[in-house]
Amino acid sequence: MGVFRYWPNRITAIRFGMSALLFWILAVGEPGGAQGFELSAVWREVAFWLFLVTAVTDVLDGWLARRGNCVTAFGRIADPFVDKVLVIGTMILLLSAAPVGSAPAGSAYFAPWMVVLITAREFLITAIRGYVESLGAPLPADWMGKVKMLAQCIALSVVLGLRAFDFTPEVVAFWNTVAQVFVWVTLVATTGSCLNYLVKTRRFLLDQST
Repeated sequence: MGVFRYWPNRITAIRFGMSALLFWILAVGEPGGAQGFELSAVWREVAFWLFLVTAVTDVLDGWLARRGNCVTAFGRIADPFVDKVLVIGTMILLLSAAPVGSAPAGSAYFAPWMVVLITAREFLITAIRGYVESLGAPLPADWMGKVKMLAQCIALSVVLGLRAFDFTPEVVAFWNTVAQVFVWVTLVATTGSCLNYLVKTRRFLLDQST
């Protein structure tokens, strides 16, 4: 079974499949989506739970890998890759989300420039980490990056939850505010963690040797 004899790697692969299913549901369920019909309430709930379970099991596979001392090259690459695909893909697909009650459209939660900024940060840090680790120096995730991931997941969960369940206007207004707050926390943590990585790796990035 190769790398898939380890449960953390199996969970990572399952999480990728769940992300793909979530994207399909969101893509075909919007008025301008691939099939041109809106999601029923049941499928909106499925989308919410798919995202929540996929996000939460990220903690499970990491814990199992450390507990069983079965950290593999596949896991180190695939696990953060699935995290980024899940979050950025969901954000992109929610850009055209229909309004919830009197709330603004989905783009008010995740404006295109926000998604571009978050995606650019991920590309940059992935490139820096690959280069620094190729030189034999470790570059683990920092606490601000973990805050970013948590804030992203909370914001996305709230938006998907608002689309999945019927709430009173007062409750909708409250959770809209929560979602917007965590979107801005995400942006602050995204910028802060990027600057932190650049400071920590400046000696490698400023090296003029060839």
